[in-house]
Amino acid sequence: MRITLKVWRQTGRSDAGRFVSYPVEADPDMSMLECIDVLNEQLIEKGEVPIAFEHDCREGICGSCGFMINGVAHGPLPATTVCQLSMRHFKEGQELVLEPWRAKAFPVLKDLVVDRLSFDRIIASGGYISVSTGSAPDGNAIPVSKEESDRAMDAAACIGCGACVAACPNASAALFTGAKIAHLGILPQGRPERDRRAVHMVTQMNEEGFGGCTNIGECTGVCPKEIPLEVIAAMNRDYLVGSWRER
Repeated sequence: MRITLKVWRQTGRSDAGRFVSYPVEADPDMSMLECIDVLNEQLIEKGEVPIAFEHDCREGICGSCGFMINGVAHGPLPATTVCQLSMRHFKEGQELVLEPWRAKAFPVLKDLVVDRLSFDRIIASGGYISVSTGSAPDGNAIPVSKEESDRAMDAAACIGCGACVAACPNASAALFTGAKIAHLGILPQGRPERDRRAVHMVTQMNEEGFGGCTNIGECTGVCPKEIPLEVIAAMNRDYLVGSWRER
């Protein structure tokens, strides 16, 4: 199948960028990243600079890959990362516009690659739990209900790709931060520092320049792991309680 990739090209953080169109012969069974690989091979053969994009596992686990495809984070399929998106989901002759995440806290480094270290700093601000673990506890020594464990696992599924920020009109990181706060705070081991952790992580999120959440819901709509919107409510609750206790 013949398609056209209209790709955002930018040589550096402070340089001006522009869209460049490339015709590509793609196999329907290729993933989107494999299609870019084919294009990059052609560019290298011509002596041109290949398109820069992030990738690692290519199995929808690491969260490295991610960019906008025709204005939608990760492309048209729900619960799917760019590396899992097959070219068969597009039409012959279609033009696909590829551009990086657009957010103040995600400055473009090159082409489709953005700096997502702000996410790492948010996680680091939460610190570690201070529970002395000692040796491995016996199974079922700490009772955790099925409902709580399911909620914690749902939140822990977040891979930190940044799609939620890119899709949000406010460029908010509330879904990401809420997921990281929730998956620790729900379980018994994370409860001693639950409120303090929320205060520190929300404060860091605001310092990074992310926008505020207005509960539009675009974030969970494009999330490849379908993180529920309720984690934002849990984050707000823990932040308010923690702020009050710090006073």
